[in-house]
Amino acid sequence: MAEADTRPIIIKRIKIHAHGHHGGSWKVAYADFVTAMMAFFMLLWLLGSITEQERSAIQDYFQNPSIVPGAGGTSSQILDMGGSDSQVGAVVINAQPEESSNSESDVSDVEAILEQIEQEQLDALLESLEYAVAENQSLKAYKDQMIFDFTEEWLRIQLIDKDNRPMFDSGSDELKPYSRSIIRELVKVIEQVPNRVSISGHTDQHPYGGDAGYTNWELSADRANAARRTLLDSGMDQRRVGRVVGLASSVPFDPQDPYHSSNRRISIVVLNRATEDSLFGVLMQRPTPRESSMQVLSGLKDSSA
Repeated sequence: MAEADTRPIIIKRIKIHAHGHHGGSWKVAYADFVTAMMAFFMLLWLLGSITEQERSAIQDYFQNPSIVPGAGGTSSQILDMGGSDSQVGAVVINAQPEESSNSESDVSDVEAILEQIEQEQLDALLESLEYAVAENQSLKAYKDQMIFDFTEEWLRIQLIDKDNRPMFDSGSDELKPYSRSIIRELVKVIEQVPNRVSISGHTDQHPYGGDAGYTNWELSADRANAARRTLLDSGMDQRRVGRVVGLASSVPFDPQDPYHSSNRRISIVVLNRATEDSLFGVLMQRPTPRESSMQVLSGLKDSSA
């Protein structure tokens, strides 16, 4: 009888690592990287597309706009055309027309690219919000009370009431514990972008039943402020809060039924830069997008001189 085979048997087990979906947060980081690369190549392009005289005139304009007395805030530079030690035969170049003719189109191109990148960041933020609601256990139970609206001007997050699960007690401006939990989880996602937010409170048309001097207008404003405090307590930078308003029942979610529970809601709107400037640019004395772009371009040129 043949001898039994005594050779050892080796079994290899291969572990298969399943990689699940990680949401859209990586897209925000990628968009930031693309922004930095775009700024670098835009700098190289701008520096290569203008002459030394144009660069010098623009630099002089930003360093001292009123260098020429009586020039009305414009900057002039005398460029020697050669052949003389005096200023006879010299040409006075005004920096402002050079900027208008050569820089406005550059600034417009930069603004268009920045707007496109910001739009992509908001797209990624929306995807991250939808993923969080689908996968986060703290949010999944309340997904039917969260509505996301996306336009060219903003990304809006609406937290609406349900008859059996309101965010506030009737006539109260104190958030329910689960309402605060929802906002805390949302802040973790909203923090992916630096945009400002606008917070608004809304009620239905049922009149406030308390003090006659306290109406749905005051109640909706107090509820919006309660949401603001929860956002800040959850880690949001207070400088990102641009506006807090109470709108009572003036903007119903369900116009066909002004008493419906969905009309009682809190709206958190993530603004894009253009909308932010239109709302706060004058009040905050912030530069317009064009002025901001010119400041960036001038700073880059000064550092390269």
